Amino acid sequence: MKKNENQLIHDSISEEIIKIATRLVKSEGAHNVTVRKILKELGATNRVFYNRYHNIGEVLEIVYKNSVYRMHNALKKEYEPGQDFFEYVTHIATLALTNTYEINLYFSSYMFEHASITTFNFEWWTARIKDLIEIGKENNLIRDDVDSDALSYSVWCFCRGYNADSVIREVSLKEAIKNFRYGFSILIDGVKK
Repeated sequence: MKKNENQLIHDSISEEIIKIATRLVKSEGAHNVTVRKILKELGATNRVFYNRYHNIGEVLEIVYKNSVYRMHNALKKEYEPGQDFFEYVTHIATLALTNTYEINLYFSSYMFEHASITTFNFEWWTARIKDLIEIGKENNLIRDDVDSDALSYSVWCFCRGYNADSVIREVSLKEAIKNFRYGFSILIDGVKK
């Protein structure tokens, strides 16, 4: 058992609280997760929770960051020369949509508010998108006049906006993917050489 800089305990019970919160987020949505529900499942008192975390928001932030971390790792497959570049990009974008769709369902407004103010998430995505644009330029597949920074920001906005609308309007994942691939292919056609 160890204490962090805020004198909170970090131990196996801390990890169990995160596991329970993760399960509750997936079954009930982040907005329905409470300290009381976590403690009921854990069979513990308020003191057990508050010796480890300041509040439920801190726990939800950890659950959210863990979900984003798992998603980022799932998207690490690199482009291999000889592969159809545009199909690869579409596959990565679709995989991102699929992974974030579930996260968005669980976290709903919490996720969108948090992702919007988290510089790390924005920078990670736009850097990854920019890398793909640069690979396309290096392989003479994307027009030379494409502004990589502006396009990476535009793709970020397109994907986030599409995902937000699909979740809010409760479009099925299958339908969301079908429509996303269609719209994304038209976007890609605009940058091809």
